[in-house]
Amino acid sequence: MSGAVWVAVAAAVGNLLQGWDNATIAGAVLYIKREFNLESEPALEGLIVAMSLIGATLVTTCSGAIADWLGRRPMLIISSVFYFVGGLVMLWSPNVYVLLLARFLDGLGVGLAVTLVPLYISETAPPEIRGTLNTLPQFTGSGGMFLSYCMVFGMSLMESPNWRLMLGVLSAPSLIYFVLMVFFLPESPRWLVSKGRMHEAKKVLQKLCGREDVSGEMALLVEGLAVGGEASLEEYIIGPPNDHMDDQDISNEKEQIKLYGAEQGLSWVARPISGQSAAGLVSRPGSMASQNAPLIDPLVTLFGSVHEKLPEGGSMRSMLFPHFGSMFSVGGNQPRNEEWDVESVAREGEDYQSDAGVGDSDDNLQSPLISRQTTSLDRDLVPPAHGSAFSMRHGSLVQGAGEGAGSTGIGGGWQLAWKWSDKEGPDGKKEGEFKRIYLHPEAVTGSRRGSMVSLHGGEGPMTGEFIQAAALVSQPALYPKELLEQHPIGPAMVHPAETAVTGPSWKDLFEPGVKHALIVGVGIQILQQFSGINGVLYYTPQILEQAGVGVLLSNIGISSASASLLISALTTLLMLPSIAVAMRLMDIAGRRSLLLTTIPILIASLIILVLSSVISMGSVVHAVVSTVSVVLYFCFFVMGFGPVPNILCAEIFPTRVRGLCIAICALTFWIGDIVVTYSLPVMLKSVGLAGVFGMYAVVCLISWGFVFMKVPETKGMPLEVITEFFSVGAKQAAAAKNN
Repeated sequence: MSGAVWVAVAAAVGNLLQGWDNATIAGAVLYIKREFNLESEPALEGLIVAMSLIGATLVTTCSGAIADWLGRRPMLIISSVFYFVGGLVMLWSPNVYVLLLARFLDGLGVGLAVTLVPLYISETAPPEIRGTLNTLPQFTGSGGMFLSYCMVFGMSLMESPNWRLMLGVLSAPSLIYFVLMVFFLPESPRWLVSKGRMHEAKKVLQKLCGREDVSGEMALLVEGLAVGGEASLEEYIIGPPNDHMDDQDISNEKEQIKLYGAEQGLSWVARPISGQSAAGLVSRPGSMASQNAPLIDPLVTLFGSVHEKLPEGGSMRSMLFPHFGSMFSVGGNQPRNEEWDVESVAREGEDYQSDAGVGDSDDNLQSPLISRQTTSLDRDLVPPAHGSAFSMRHGSLVQGAGEGAGSTGIGGGWQLAWKWSDKEGPDGKKEGEFKRIYLHPEAVTGSRRGSMVSLHGGEGPMTGEFIQAAALVSQPALYPKELLEQHPIGPAMVHPAETAVTGPSWKDLFEPGVKHALIVGVGIQILQQFSGINGVLYYTPQILEQAGVGVLLSNIGISSASASLLISALTTLLMLPSIAVAMRLMDIAGRRSLLLTTIPILIASLIILVLSSVISMGSVVHAVVSTVSVVLYFCFFVMGFGPVPNILCAEIFPTRVRGLCIAICALTFWIGDIVVTYSLPVMLKSVGLAGVFGMYAVVCLISWGFVFMKVPETKGMPLEVITEFFSVGAKQAAAAKNN
């Protein structure tokens, strides 16, 4: 995973520049006011600070759609150019109007970086460490603020501080950022697949994963092209291929899916449960298909049921099958010896060209991931010259009508498989049905152990045990019905590229799963902005001044301006260890758990600040209580409510509309930032400090309720599985409302 880690670190430099810029202007504006005599023009002074915010807001309105069109990497390169040019113009700035232009250019770079860096990291990171890597922007942003405050503080100690140099230094790290973007950062493999550039996507995946065989990842990325569609939840029993199952609800052999392990000849069979009497698995309390709770969104319960039933290391699963971990592996780095059919896809009389060249046709979306040859269905549709079997390339093997595909690991313990079955249509004619299956093993408690699966010839006391798996079954992107009508025969069943090149559509935003995800993303961004972080940042220097820090610094010869900068640097420094803890916990505890744990501490901190402002107490006690409350607020905000909204928004949307949807969420973020920043002074005058913090506490309480009822846990799940769950959950929510 080292390739993905270094790519994420390089991309997060964009957020370091954003933090650097925020801190630099806060210090430089003290000296800008003096040179341009802005003491009597507070509106112009505020505009200098806000111009970056205005630029970021404007560019966000179109950044998502352009990123879906041009790609993620070109937009990040453009971001670095805006940073660099903005820094150079600020270094020159002969008058206030040129400075405003420079701040606007800088804001364009900020807006692109803040919007697209989390998106890029989510699309390149493995599911197991995606949360950790997507917390990097928060860490580098705070690190950039700290470094910038230290630099500005050092310059403020000079006899005549140069604000142009303070602002212009930004061009140096932005040049490094530009070099990293151009020469080191690859394009997002998911975006490449969405444009049909499979050969390039494969090379990027090999670099990110550090191995040659990325067939499973390639197949997963193609499956992520679909938006919406019908999906259902099923439950499977997994056992050895020669096992006998007595339960009548276990499906027949035609519905089985063969799962291949890392060792040659090692395989298992997944059998769907066709009814509800098989050990009561479907109808039991806590089942994926039956979980529900009042007030809580069914989507939240659906995601929660998956995480509650994850098997633990060293559990019965690994006891039952000694090599089972090779199939449901976390890292996915094991060598694969699956019995994949990689036969040529060339067809007589058909010429499917590849945009990567003739020799690369196997790696391009224009050429098929599935080579179609005839089954009993095909014999009615296709001339006999086309063969006599189904085969799946890049991930699995379909061994005839009714049999499933050898699964392939896609991260987080999930497996991707396909299943073909023959069925009779209304007119009695045979029709084929092709399904995609996301499969995940569940932990099995002692009370649920049965006799369905027993390992013959296995090692150890395995009798009376079985493995249960949750399955998300839907129409594959490789075999959509609308394209099947256009291409009844030929490679790949159809050409996924024809769907890919259509690009995002505004109507996709109204698909139930996407609409549901937008409600979650926009809602959490609004609540984050109104949770009080801007107010606490505004009040922090005053609190630390009351605590005697300012007096202490002045006694050692530091001016009030320098003292405020040093105080801000110390405040920012406090955030870094907390963000480091969040990085560690993001993929262990999870996003939802971190929010539910940290928001109550934010509420308590704000209530204490309100009480300390209302209740008269000694100046020393007041300073100590306020300082502790502010420090706690900062530390726990950056552990949860700081990074999680951006992480979630980068995970919950389908590939085809991800850029567009993230831009909508980011636009909400910037508009909320503007409203809160400019309403704060007015609110302080009208309701006072206690009233403002009281309102923030109420918003945090509402935020906790929103997270509890609406925000699902997405840790460790591939992006494509997350979006599929949103689609299923949205339909369940609609059905529950109708009932």
